[in-house]
Amino acid sequence: MIKQAELILDELTARYPVLQPVRGDIAAAYEILKECYDGDHKLLIAGNGGSCADSEHIVGELMKGFRKSRPLSEEQKKAIAEFDPDHDLSWTGKLQQGLQAIALTGHPALSTAFANDVDADFIFAQQVLGYGRPGDVFLGITTSGNSRNILKAAAVAKAAGMKVIGLTGRDGGRLNAAADLMIIVPEQETFKIQELHLPVYHALCLMLEETYFG
Repeated sequence: MIKQAELILDELTARYPVLQPVRGDIAAAYEILKECYDGDHKLLIAGNGGSCADSEHIVGELMKGFRKSRPLSEEQKKAIAEFDPDHDLSWTGKLQQGLQAIALTGHPALSTAFANDVDADFIFAQQVLGYGRPGDVFLGITTSGNSRNILKAAAVAKAAGMKVIGLTGRDGGRLNAAADLMIIVPEQETFKIQELHLPVYHALCLMLEETYFG
């Protein structure tokens, strides 16, 4: 782990001492994600309700600059401008490097069609089946660890040769049995679990940004 990533973890646990017991799990999640991105793979994320919003939030931090601007290289800018009808290089400076991440919660046409035509419990599983490839990672966010649609998506991910990370609370629930790694924040009530999920995934996004764009 790079020094800056360690410093981010130090700051996280200083600001949120309650997360000290899961510091090692957060560090391990970072290593899984780093292996994923080192291999030019992608992250798939899903959750329900507040965890749906968290899934979209994570994509927003990974697919564009979070704390850093992440400029394109001059070679990338020139390659894009070559195919621009105006051959205009100036606007390419507004683009930012991203880390591949897809929130499975953001496809309403597919989700509603599958829910109507097949079964709503398996929407995320269907998307993992379509998107997932060996080397990818599935992040399932569920405060209880027992959300049926997350469990089924995790099963498909494992069968596809993907790693599974669970972000939960309470005792981790049934997702414990399917995940390669669990981050179980030490709270019992849903809203309190969700309050701790945000600093955890912010720290992971910051650590990854420092690694690839620092």
